Amino acid sequence: MAPGLILSSDSHVFEPPDLWTTRIDAAFRDRAPRMERRDGADQLVVEADQVLSGIGLISNAGARFEAPETISGQGRFEDVHRGGYDPEQHLKDMELDGVAGEVLYPSQGLFYFRVADSALMSAIFRAYNDWLAEFCRTDPSRLKGIAMVNLDDVPDGIRELGRAARLGLAGAMITEYPLEHRRYDQPEYEPFWAAAEALGMPLSLHTATRRQGKIRGAGDQTLRDASSRATKAFYPALSMCDMIFSGVFERHPRLTLAIVEFELAWAPHVLTTMDYTYRERHGEAIYRFRDGMRPSDFFHRNVVLSFQEDAVGIRLRDLIGVDNMMWGSDYPHSESTFPQSRRILAEILAGVPEAEQAKIVGGNTARVYRFDVPRPAGHA
Repeated sequence: MAPGLILSSDSHVFEPPDLWTTRIDAAFRDRAPRMERRDGADQLVVEADQVLSGIGLISNAGARFEAPETISGQGRFEDVHRGGYDPEQHLKDMELDGVAGEVLYPSQGLFYFRVADSALMSAIFRAYNDWLAEFCRTDPSRLKGIAMVNLDDVPDGIRELGRAARLGLAGAMITEYPLEHRRYDQPEYEPFWAAAEALGMPLSLHTATRRQGKIRGAGDQTLRDASSRATKAFYPALSMCDMIFSGVFERHPRLTLAIVEFELAWAPHVLTTMDYTYRERHGEAIYRFRDGMRPSDFFHRNVVLSFQEDAVGIRLRDLIGVDNMMWGSDYPHSESTFPQSRRILAEILAGVPEAEQAKIVGGNTARVYRFDVPRPAGHA
């Protein structure tokens, strides 16, 4: 049986279709994201006619258990779990799943990091952050929202980070991988890291949020889609290494970075190669740390990984660090463990000592995002 206190470090809301058209700054209203029905399915559209994605894969939790053959990128809003956009129903769905609290990310919003116009992207994010804060106020002890922040303009990003903190949001999501010439080892980000540390706002790199690259539309799929998904941890690993090797966490020891929905098992190899590179390749790892610290030491102190069902990663927990692992359900997306999260956790954590289980399924998430919630009724 899984431990009694389960917190999801990676769940999602599903933004209502009129969120941006009704809330975005007036200057951007005619360019705001919207949902359009095309050939019987709803598509996310931004600007004049730029199709970002269908909604099927981000809206049909439970289908993998009940009807996996129905899983598709195509979907309709009326089939979305009501809990995605109704906070009261969201709390009921958490109770059904035996989850005491959740850290909330966007669904549609993940794709908007690839909007080319930076000012439009920032306006999209502000409107979303306002709505998410209202959603979480329904039960702020159990719902912890993560703001979206655009760092194309670092001072603007700092202002939005501060505003998100004042709204009561629990952290901020930045692109998992910025434009190539503006990667996270650049000194221009230093004031932002300092602001996040001072505000106590954990930063997240979430899957599907790369700033660069072609926006994939609704056209024919290719084998490269599968290849991209299978190797998706490559980009956040680069961003993490850029931050570690450039000394971000030495200068900001209380800054936390969450790498979300990339699973776990990739980490031990990267930790080993980071330390090897630092030790043996002095010309490649230019920054030298104080007090004999190694790159992997900063990972263990400052980085946490959110996963869903990585049984291999669980077996590698002594290398990753039990304190660095946080489970998440990914509700209400197609690969979500909802509504069978407790059963799945019991299976993948079989044989893991109870104290370690408690950290992985709830304790670490409670620490990072300051949860203080009771155990769900009926779960000892």
